[in-house]
Amino acid sequence: MTRRIAFAGFNLESVTAVPQVSTRADFERVCFRGAEIPAQYRGTNTVAGGALQVLDAAGAEMVPLFHSLLGALGPAADDGVTAFADELVAGLTNSGPLDGLVLYLHGACWAPGFADVERHMIARARAACPDLPIAVALDYHGNIDAATLAEADIAVAYRHSPHIDMGQTGERASAALLRMIQTGKTPGLAVARPNVVIPSILSATALEPLASLIARARAEEAAGDCDISVMGGFAYADSANTGMSVICLDWQGQAAAEEKATRLAEKIHEARAALFDAVPIWQMDEAIAEAARMRGSGAPVVILEHADRMNDSTHGLRAALKADLGRVMVPFLLDPESAAAAHAAGAGAEVTLHLGGKSAPETGGPLKLPVRVLWTGEKRFAVSGRYQQGAPVDLGLTALVEAGSVRISITSHFAFAVDGDPFYIFDERPEDYDVILLRSKTHFRDFYTPLAAAILVTDTPDLGPADVRLIPYAQLDTSRVYPWCADPAHPIE
Repeated sequence: MTRRIAFAGFNLESVTAVPQVSTRADFERVCFRGAEIPAQYRGTNTVAGGALQVLDAAGAEMVPLFHSLLGALGPAADDGVTAFADELVAGLTNSGPLDGLVLYLHGACWAPGFADVERHMIARARAACPDLPIAVALDYHGNIDAATLAEADIAVAYRHSPHIDMGQTGERASAALLRMIQTGKTPGLAVARPNVVIPSILSATALEPLASLIARARAEEAAGDCDISVMGGFAYADSANTGMSVICLDWQGQAAAEEKATRLAEKIHEARAALFDAVPIWQMDEAIAEAARMRGSGAPVVILEHADRMNDSTHGLRAALKADLGRVMVPFLLDPESAAAAHAAGAGAEVTLHLGGKSAPETGGPLKLPVRVLWTGEKRFAVSGRYQQGAPVDLGLTALVEAGSVRISITSHFAFAVDGDPFYIFDERPEDYDVILLRSKTHFRDFYTPLAAAILVTDTPDLGPADVRLIPYAQLDTSRVYPWCADPAHPIE
């Protein structure tokens, strides 16, 4: 008998403080439904692609409902969450007999009317199909607790940041789900929280001591029949469960899952201070001076403006324009208005833009900048790097402009500039630049660590500070977590 496995994805990493709301229309713009999902994602390094690989190999049928992945933006609108939750219920109830559900969620989607968006989505699925096995695939940067997963049978998260294992995460979720269906055995599922909140820039899984902590999880898996996910959390989504967590899925039962999750969470708690020393943080003027000193080293220097949450900050661009840095590229700056103005002027034209800095006052404000338009038009591509390899990207109306020795690609839709694609789509190479001004958190490391002469992580007065104590939380009780509380009295939940 062919197993029929439903698949649905609703994914957004929300920065609570961003004024721009991610509307229902925004989710619709990137949504694929039904047969579009296998057509777009089969063979890609994505959760959907990994799920398809396992289901195809097992002779099971994916029943694709919808897949909407917005990336990292502002809060979700309540009506968007409700609409997709309703669509999930309708899909589950109108698709005929089902054997299971793979539900792809982020873990840090935030909406004003929901205490926990992911918990709501899972609970709606459970209420619609009380006996249906549910497997949840999560982002490493999700904020979750035991209540989030109370109605799930299986939960796994990315193991790597940069997220080069998205496909493997879909495989793990789907394989565990099929095992549960075939054996009739439900594994233990436990969540433990060390009560530690780290900024995204310190969450790269190759950094110490995080790398050694994650190695412990792999050792536990090798010694027992379990799957352990260490989650870095997402500091910029304000919820009661913001912060790091450990998920253990254990086929030896609930007690074994709880013991392993708690033991690893305790180790994370013990290493809490060392986690904050993993990366040096530069001030922008210091980074600019260091990049100028390193000019001509034979490889580009990456200046990382990690606090920019909407890809439109002008702090780094202003500093780069004033310095003698050689050839500089600023990829994927988000500004639909400037992209439209450049397009109206046309390739070869000179036009003055009021560029960037529009999403929030903290972003530095628009920069009045005369530029020459090098190229403009609609731009779509498939990701070539390992992070989301093969996934479709739609930048919308896009422009490549030049101001002196500084080139800027301006997009109408948010996209991660974390690999070579922002250069390749314009027939350029990152190696040909002296300085690259990136806006990223961890995903850039897979491509740029071996390429760059240096990576200089800078702090700017934007919405994603490296010092999480500067974030004005309303939902998170900071008196109970590190670094606000040096030694929380009850480190494990």
